[in-house]
Amino acid sequence: MQRWRGYDAAPGGWGRAVVTIGVFDGVHKGHQATIGYAVARARELGVQSVVVTFDPHPAEVVRPGSHPAVLTEPARKAELIEALGVDVLCVVPFTPEFSRLPAEAFVHDVLVEHLHAALVVVGDNFRFGHRAAGDVALLEQLGRTFGFAVESAPLVAEAGTVFSSTYIRSCVDAGDVTAAASALGRPHRLEGVVVRGDQRGRELGFPTANLLCHRYAAIPADGIYAARLIRRGGQEPLGAAVSIGTNPTFSGRERRVEAYALDFTGDLYGERLALDFVAHLRGQIRFDGIEPLVAQIAQDVERTRRALD
Repeated sequence: MQRWRGYDAAPGGWGRAVVTIGVFDGVHKGHQATIGYAVARARELGVQSVVVTFDPHPAEVVRPGSHPAVLTEPARKAELIEALGVDVLCVVPFTPEFSRLPAEAFVHDVLVEHLHAALVVVGDNFRFGHRAAGDVALLEQLGRTFGFAVESAPLVAEAGTVFSSTYIRSCVDAGDVTAAASALGRPHRLEGVVVRGDQRGRELGFPTANLLCHRYAAIPADGIYAARLIRRGGQEPLGAAVSIGTNPTFSGRERRVEAYALDFTGDLYGERLALDFVAHLRGQIRFDGIEPLVAQIAQDVERTRRALD
């Protein structure tokens, strides 16, 4: 898969293409259906498939301070999109200037002049241009003017629930990692770098990796989770009991993500890790002493093993 930074990175002599556009945060089942359809149509037409996405999230530029929690970091999103068979990932820098581009100019400059769209595939709720003034009907009208077709991919739903990034963020925020995984088509993943903490877990006999995550990362609700810990380098994933919260037993104030890797004795400091959340085990509890806390952690570890099995 080619990766372009900006639509003006399209090379000279670039042919026609099937283009789909969106933030695609999470690359959930709905996104997979839209992108997969675009890839299939491109192959039918014998042209390239292009996914256009944006960085940073448009919401942060249009309404500063409103950046939503991020389900997939840029590198992970690119990996997931590439796995769908896409030929080109075009990441457009979403600047204040770009946000003010009228809908008609967006179509002319991006889709026609640079990407040479033969077909544009979008979701039913697609909006574009300054103040999101453009919709699918306008896109179809402009397509007739500029010589490209438009096909809208239906929203994906199960049991009456339409899968969307907003819905998945709400699941993660509530700690319902099972529902999130169902909509994503895989476990919700949280990434970060292991930093030094209070060393308290080591003293209790359960040393934990303290994960420093991106400021906008979608971190599940406080509680204890069963997860798989993924290291770089193609190593086998490790089972992990994960604690998210402020360590109320020790009157903690800083919210942390700490993972106890099952059957692992090495050093993880400085490593960039990922946690794939499998199950929510319980909420945060404040214990009256060390002994009941240690006993509970031992139970959490056993429940983690069972959940991962």
